[in-house]
Formats: sequence, C-alpha cells, structure tokens
Amino acid sequence: MDSNLSKLRGAIALKEFLITAEVTPPKGGNPERMLGVAKLLKNRVHGVNVTDGSRAVLRMSSVTASALLLQEGIEPICQVTGRDRNSIGLQGDLMGAYALGIRNILALTGDPIKAGDHPQARAVFELESIRLLNLINKLNQGFDINNKPLSDGKLDLFVGAAVDPQSKSWSGLQRRFEKKLEAGAQFFQSQLITDFDKLDKFMNQIAVKGDRPILAGIFLLKSAKNAHFINKYVPGVEIPDHIIKRLEKAKKPPPRRNKNRRGTNKNGTGYMSRSSFNGSKKRRINS
Repeated sequence: MDSNLSKLRGAIALKEFLITAEVTPPKGGNPERMLGVAKLLKNRVHGVNVTDGSRAVLRMSSVTASALLLQEGIEPICQVTGRDRNSIGLQGDLMGAYALGIRNILALTGDPIKAGDHPQARAVFELESIRLLNLINKLNQGFDINNKPLSDGKLDLFVGAAVDPQSKSWSGLQRRFEKKLEAGAQFFQSQLITDFDKLDKFMNQIAVKGDRPILAGIFLLKSAKNAHFINKYVPGVEIPDHIIKRLEKAKKPPPRRNKNRRGTNKNGTGYMSRSSFNGSKKRRINS
C-alpha cells in the first residue's frame, strides 16, 4: 500500500471530520474475533487502532495484527511502544511494518509491566514515546538511530502520539505536547475523555498552537461495574464518581437478540473510538 493511499493522512491534510476506532489483537493464533470486529468498522472509519500490549496484557504483535487488517482492506493505525523492545528491535519492527504496507504508527511509551498479566517480565523502556518519535523521524529521513544511512531505502511512516488533556500537571502536559510536536507527531490521540472542561482548556490554550488534530477518546461504558474495572486496571484513566453513580442508577436496557453486539468485547471492556477538535474555532474537524 502506497503512503499516498492512506485515508488518515489524506483526511488530516484536508482537515476532514475524522473517525477512528480501536481493536485488540487476539490472545492466541486465531484472528477471527479481531477481524470480525474490524470488518464492522470497514468503510465507517478512517483508521483502526491496533493496540500493542495494552495494559501490559499479552496479545499478538500489533504489527502482525495490523498486516492482517490490511489484507481485509482495513487501514490500521499500528501502536508501537518502547516497553518491550530495545532500539534494535523497534527499528526492525518499524522497517518490517513499512515493508508490509503499514503506514500509520502511534508511538507510545507503554503501560507499566506490573499492570498486566506478566508482572514477572522485564521491561525495556530504552525509548519512551518522545525518543521513539525522534527515531521514527530519523527512519523517515533514511537513517538509523546511530545516524547511519539505511542502505535499502528510507521509510515514510505517518506518526502520531498520545496526549492526556486531563493530566493533573498542566505544565507537564504542555511541555510533553510541545516536545512531541518537535519530534514530528502529526496527530494526537487521547484516552477516554470524562472532563470536557479540561479538554476545552487544553484545546484553547495548548493544542491551538500546534495545528495538529487532537483525537479525543470516546468510550461506551456498559455499566458501573465496567467503569470500576477501567479505573482499577487501565492506567491513566479516572472515571469520576458522579458518572459511576449515574450508571448505577440507570435502568438496565433490554437484551439484544444479535449476539455479535457492537461496542463491547468478550471481556466487557468495550471499544474505544476517537474524534478530534479544532480548539481555536471550537468545532470538530477530525476524529
């Protein structure tokens, strides 16, 4: 797949209204569950995020899972973290991803090992997200991390980064956002948003200076129990008590006959979608 065929890159260039969604790779060798979910999203979104060991839980490689989506005509946004691989492994995976036709990368630091199902594993973290962005920028220019030329051609990856508009440290949020911009981030994605006042402040005071789309996370909560689970097990997410209380008081909807329900997966954690905003004009331009 040529980079010019990337829906995400083209839509961002045109400042279109964007929608992305997220799937988790399989825990095992059968990708049918993941592909079934992704096929429901085909032609409905500009890109499908493929997580890289989210919550430090073992899953299939995000590069492999992204390549499987491409075979079905679904454009992936391949998440890559610095938690599990050193700079040699990361460069190899990024070159491999490009050779397989993957063009969109979301560069992340990665959730802490102790949050997941392999607490005895050894974390790497040679590169956190900003240094990973810088590495991808070098590969796109035709050089490796040691500034040696790539003898078999440069890459052309369209790279994004994470942002947390609900961060408790305003100065830290601004500093890291600016560093990610400098490192080449072309778009930003957030975790699920529950505090829209903070999002508005971020968009109008920080993001407006960057001229990059901010894809705000939207999450379908099944129940108060689901919200408690997310607060306990998903790093960087804090669903306020007043939302959980609303869920506790809400009437239970009647069961749906279609067993292949959209919006939730087998473990009940749901699916993430994202939309983005232009803070200067206070209107949605992407998602």
